[in-house]
Amino acid sequence: MAEDKVAVVTGAAHGIGLACARRFTADGCRVVVADRDAEAGREVAEELGESALFVPCDVGSRLSVHNLVAETISAFDRIDILVNNAGIMASGDLLTQSEEDFDRVMAVNLKGPYLLSQAVARQMIEQIETSEERQRDLRLRHAIVNVTSVVAQVAMADQLAYSVAEGGLAQLTRAAALALAPYHIRVNAVAPGTVNTGMASELKDDRAAMNRILSRTPLGRLADADEIASVVAFLASPAASYITGEVIVADGGRMALHTTLDTDE
Repeated sequence: MAEDKVAVVTGAAHGIGLACARRFTADGCRVVVADRDAEAGREVAEELGESALFVPCDVGSRLSVHNLVAETISAFDRIDILVNNAGIMASGDLLTQSEEDFDRVMAVNLKGPYLLSQAVARQMIEQIETSEERQRDLRLRHAIVNVTSVVAQVAMADQLAYSVAEGGLAQLTRAAALALAPYHIRVNAVAPGTVNTGMASELKDDRAAMNRILSRTPLGRLADADEIASVVAFLASPAASYITGEVIVADGGRMALHTTLDTDE
């Protein structure tokens, strides 16, 4: 069924979102690349080919979100998969985090997934209620996948807003799953550990920081973005048809570790 599905991926111009867009395209989906970075977003859509569409989107803006949904329906007539991947960070602990930075992170990382999930779920329900597909096929079709972080479960003192937002996104996942279960729309999340993307770029030049990460990562390496995209693709697929309300941790073993590991200096 992948070949007739439409997937919307936010933050799809870079990192995990880009890997997800590529994976869904490879699986035969039509893909909407949503991002604030218009230049990079257009390049990604061009790379993916005729089955892809770029739509600029500020996920924290209701108007921008509704424009994204409208543009998707105009181009592809439906939405079957939503990946809420867009996210930002802003340094600061409880004593130093500015209100402006706190609000900015919340708008993208938590309010954005709320606005998008609400708008897309309403579209999905309309599709379900007017569809002539068999009930079994409908149960396999619709999914929302949120990309959160292990920081949803373990906090970072110097990333207050990010920690709070990611924890909230895990709870949004669970609450949305319960609300949408009667419609057989599944809602799950992926919680990666440290991924080799732009957000972790500073680690490449800071061996001490890299060693701190590896000392609590039993697999001894960072994740590749396409490894996380594989988990997202699984949760969006019929293979995960009886999974909803879950936060799947993909962290190289970090959450299983009680202490730290020795690393090379």
